Amino acid sequence: MKIQNAKFSFKVLKTDSKSSARVGQLSTPHGVINTPCFTPVGTQATVKALSGEDLREIGVELLFGNTYHLHLRPGEDVVKKMGGLSRFMSWNGLTITDSGGFQVFSLAKTDKKRGAGEGEAELVRITEDGVKLHSHIDGSVHYFTPEESIKIQQKLGADLILSFDDCPPHPATHSHVKRAVDRTHRWAKRSLSQHKKTKNEQALYGIVQGGIYKDLRIESAKFISALDFEAIAIGGVAVGESKKEMLKVLDWVVPHLSKSKPRHLLGVGEVDDIFEIIERGIDTFDCVIPTRLGRTGVIFVSPSEGNKKNKFRFDITKAKWVTSKLPLDKNCNCKVCKNYTRGYINHLFRAKELLAYHLASYHNTYFLINLTKKIRQSILENKFEKMKKEWLV
Repeated sequence: MKIQNAKFSFKVLKTDSKSSARVGQLSTPHGVINTPCFTPVGTQATVKALSGEDLREIGVELLFGNTYHLHLRPGEDVVKKMGGLSRFMSWNGLTITDSGGFQVFSLAKTDKKRGAGEGEAELVRITEDGVKLHSHIDGSVHYFTPEESIKIQQKLGADLILSFDDCPPHPATHSHVKRAVDRTHRWAKRSLSQHKKTKNEQALYGIVQGGIYKDLRIESAKFISALDFEAIAIGGVAVGESKKEMLKVLDWVVPHLSKSKPRHLLGVGEVDDIFEIIERGIDTFDCVIPTRLGRTGVIFVSPSEGNKKNKFRFDITKAKWVTSKLPLDKNCNCKVCKNYTRGYINHLFRAKELLAYHLASYHNTYFLINLTKKIRQSILENKFEKMKKEWLV
């Protein structure tokens, strides 16, 4: 099965015989992404504590950028003048950007919790046309509409871009989420229309919303899948839903998505989640978790030391590792595990040396990239179920 236009194509190479897990190849004018693929997040044109050279060395194939943050600084015009997001950050690889919707609506939720005091401006005002917001950095006024989001992303120059959506809070009533879904669908059409006005080498993803409500998720999946998007993203699963609810959402949504279009899940990257979402047919997924945890000294580790109970993690800052000569993970081939001991990295964190954040973030990112590649190979070899049981026993 294959979807293709002049600039973008996706081909499913193999589907697991016992699940919806699949191996694919997503081709763009600037390179190929082998799926399943974990996508590190470079919020402000940087994956925190890692350079472009580090990312290439690790084996990253796709990098995620945040439209809202890049719009505020340095601004999409600056990024465009510098050659686009990939060149600007010396990554020189494939990139995907979100629409800004998640951050904009997160600001709206924060504003409601905070409450605007006397003489204090609302951070966000939402209308049918779009969103007026005040920057959380300097209070400057900005407007996000479906059309403006697409224009910003076109200037940022990512290979893959997302339509502007209404991301409701969790929990929210059925009626609230229904209004958000309807608006997401109207904005999806406007995003698509704006995208088609300009000939470019970008692929546009439509976004499925619907919260934890089965009828709304299925309605949204059918609506977005029927539109002329090159790919589909599933949003809202990382906005408060439990793991159980997240998996239910995928069970509802995926059967109603086109099998010939790539599927991206927004904001998910726990080790057990990676197995579960791939099993349900997700092709690409992004998360800040490897570097966010790395900066606090939380390290990913494989079985048998790592398991579901400890979330495949341990804390390198604990006193028990002060004189340990072990690598971070005995089964890992990254340069950190080959060259540094737990005792040394423990010392770096205790001394608050900046190298600590780099080494931990490097290992954690390599760990998730390598895990996903191993899962991909297991699907090709008809061993996915066996590998999942070995990890999640």
